[in-house]
Amino acid sequence: MSITVYFSSVSGSRELKQQQSQIFSFLDSKKIKYQAVDITQGSEVKEEMRKKTGNPTALPPQVFNRDVYCGDFSVFYEAVEAGKAEAFFKL
Repeated sequence: MSITVYFSSVSGSRELKQQQSQIFSFLDSKKIKYQAVDITQGSEVKEEMRKKTGNPTALPPQVFNRDVYCGDFSVFYEAVEAGKAEAFFKL
């Protein structure tokens, strides 16, 4: 399993929930295996995500292929709209 998606299971933001859902739905529809990592399970998980993105204020969802940073939702959305989702996931 090479794709990792950092997400938040607890959020008051409808937009954040929709963004996470869109990424998971896309991966499921393409039958791409992934690991979902919930950043609300501990502050160390959130810090790990932020360190890997290189952004100390990064918010979920954040996507990685192994240790290579793919991007956040806005980059994912642009790639899907351009028909380049596979390139976004670095598949």
